[in-house]
Amino acid sequence: MSTANLTRAETAARAAAVTVRSYRVELDVTSATDQSEPGFGSVTTVEFDATTGETWLDFLGGTVESVTVNGASVDVRYDGARIALRRLAESNTVVVRGTGRYSRSGEGLHRFRDPADGRTYLYTQYEPSDARRVFACFEQPNMKAPFTFVVTAPAGWEVISNQSVATRDVTDDRQVVEFAPTLPISTYITAVAAGPYHRVDSSWTRGDLTVPLGVLCRASLAPHLDADTILEVTRQGLGFFADNFEFPYPWGKYDQVFVPEYNLGAMENPGLVTFTEAYVFRGAATDAQYEARANTILHEMAHMWFGDLVTMQWWDDLWLKESFADYMGALASAEVTEWTDAWVAFANRRKAWAYSQDQLPTTHPIVADIVDLEAAKLNFDGITYAKGASVLKQLVAYVGREAFFEGARRYFRAHAYGNTTLDDLLRELSATSGRDLDAWAQAWLQTTGMSTLTLERTRGKGRKGGGHQVVQTDPRPHTLSIGLYDFDDAGSLVLTERITVDITSARTPVELNETPLMLLNDDDQTYAKVRLGGFSVRTVEESLDRIVDPLARGLVWSALWNSTRDGELDPRRYLEVARRFAPTEPNTALLTAATTNAAFTVGHYLRKSDRIRWRGEWLETCWATLWSAEAGSGSQLVWARATASAAALDDSRSADIRALLDGTAPAPDGLALDPDLRWSLWTALAATGHAGEAELDAELTRDDTASGRTARLRALAARPDEAVKAWAWESALTDTTLTNDHLDAMIGGFRAGERRDLIARYDSAYFAALTNIWSGRSIEIARRLVVGLFPAKDSTEAVDKWLDANEKAPAALRRLVVEQRDHLERDLRVRSRAR
Repeated sequence: MSTANLTRAETAARAAAVTVRSYRVELDVTSATDQSEPGFGSVTTVEFDATTGETWLDFLGGTVESVTVNGASVDVRYDGARIALRRLAESNTVVVRGTGRYSRSGEGLHRFRDPADGRTYLYTQYEPSDARRVFACFEQPNMKAPFTFVVTAPAGWEVISNQSVATRDVTDDRQVVEFAPTLPISTYITAVAAGPYHRVDSSWTRGDLTVPLGVLCRASLAPHLDADTILEVTRQGLGFFADNFEFPYPWGKYDQVFVPEYNLGAMENPGLVTFTEAYVFRGAATDAQYEARANTILHEMAHMWFGDLVTMQWWDDLWLKESFADYMGALASAEVTEWTDAWVAFANRRKAWAYSQDQLPTTHPIVADIVDLEAAKLNFDGITYAKGASVLKQLVAYVGREAFFEGARRYFRAHAYGNTTLDDLLRELSATSGRDLDAWAQAWLQTTGMSTLTLERTRGKGRKGGGHQVVQTDPRPHTLSIGLYDFDDAGSLVLTERITVDITSARTPVELNETPLMLLNDDDQTYAKVRLGGFSVRTVEESLDRIVDPLARGLVWSALWNSTRDGELDPRRYLEVARRFAPTEPNTALLTAATTNAAFTVGHYLRKSDRIRWRGEWLETCWATLWSAEAGSGSQLVWARATASAAALDDSRSADIRALLDGTAPAPDGLALDPDLRWSLWTALAATGHAGEAELDAELTRDDTASGRTARLRALAARPDEAVKAWAWESALTDTTLTNDHLDAMIGGFRAGERRDLIARYDSAYFAALTNIWSGRSIEIARRLVVGLFPAKDSTEAVDKWLDANEKAPAALRRLVVEQRDHLERDLRVRSRAR
């Protein structure tokens, strides 16, 4: 095993023998604007106590020039991942001088040159273990310490870190910025950003506490930065958490910086939260997009307590921060921001991710068994985030909200600036709720999979007192509600009664008066797939648009989609529901999910003959609804994007789309053809052979930005030409100068249009390249290649052959391949069941 892949066992032994007292990290990035300069200076001074004579520091840098131990220069023993330390005393000071490498993959210290103005920007991203790409350290979450960062950068740059600036020494062309020491934190949440960032300042005050606030982005994006909205959500969130956690915000300032080519949605570095700049909307955005951004802001803010203040011992308990942050983000959004329907998006967007992940053969308990860092990297998934958050929502229903929050408050007070495990949390929650949570934890946190709930009639149709039962597969304890919906005088389906029940066995009798729609898990209190009984399905197929409550409507959409994915509902039946009711769906989060799922159904779940017919029919639905949608509405924008997606597979509207782009035909009233939408439409034309390099180059002159260049690359690779696909394939596999975003564009273009006739020839090359991809590229880039280039064949024979021949391949690589195989097998299974 590579020494870069740290194991749980060896890091536990190191933590037992070493206690870190402080870090001082000095970075010299004055050369960053010279794109030919690959590295930066990195000097780490770490003070620690030891009960062992030897240990190691982690460093994935370019070179290590010198190592000093307790004032004495020692031989450099560095294997490219670990710096060996020997002859240690009880108390030690180690100084490592080295050179780090600027990143183009979003791992470590990422360097970006803005094509709009030629300016250079830097930012760091470390989770779970990439701080060692920037400075030498003990790279594990349970070795916390205060950090002092010192950054030498070009004069005039904005330079920020976790803490406020302590001193700034400026000369003619450079500045040396020293930051105040942090409180004890883990390496993976330290952060630095530097460059000519645009900045907006504000503050939040509660009692005697005032928190300085900052919002930053690239200068060329400044005209699009709606800082006031972001700051308003920030203040609302700080107030919510102050009220509910009763532990003052501990990290001093609160900067939020939106950065380019980011691998994540956001990262919870205390005092310096980083976000993808996709949240800086260059054009029109739907309410669902604004809601998603608010949710992410609040998710990261919850981490200031769950994750930063109290941190897991090791990545097994990653859920101790991510599940809580996911739950708290939705809760705070719904209760203190304008996006009061946040739970609707959660039920459809986040839980759909969890349901999909939890049905894979590689599913794992929420409390996972993470043996090493490669496994940790892949566990930032739908189980850890969305399933965990769903289970926490169920826990709140089980123990009560006040007991839950009081347990959290005790947890923070008892373990502030420390590390914890599951038992530490359960102890506090049991004390405040009066419930023994061991059985609950066993049922929900330490098992895999999910229950499927169905409401069935028993004898005595419609009789109150035994006419129905809840049938549960894979039984777990559920506290949930059954909503009874009936038509009112206006013809709307409204809630007439909600009955709360405890489900503890495979079959649970319930007393109900039958209504046209009987909705299990009404209000979405538990984590389970719900099947609509036959009588409710018929109601939904006729009257889905009459359900007034958006959360109930969302649960129905979710139930239909899960039944389709499981092969129980004919995919054409799902498409008929989507074609009938999506055009009138007012909630843009639900509408986005419905249109996305419909497009996926056409591409994955239909037999070939049906697929060809439905490509055209779905495009016509999208096109017609685009023109009939309310002018300037979020729904109109969703249908415009859905049209672009559908038009990449069917060219029947290519002339109309080209006329829109050329300006020879008017666009629908109120639709802004902003750069992102224009590129989506150009990509559709390129994928169907109706746009070439000259047209795409001309579009780039309209939008010669970072986003424009990435979009052009995707569109170029989308063209249905053998030479183009060969270029895209070779570039993705061998061009190590591609950034993370450009690699995604190349892969997306290669796969565009679902042209198996052009790309099937690369299937065998894919399997032949897998082990070299994994050993030769960083895990972030390797993951994109393994997943993105997986061949969509008509059988699993080739992947089974590779798995059989590569039983000793790295576990993380096999996991990715097994997951892609399962997705393919599901596609084939659902197709075979379609009548």
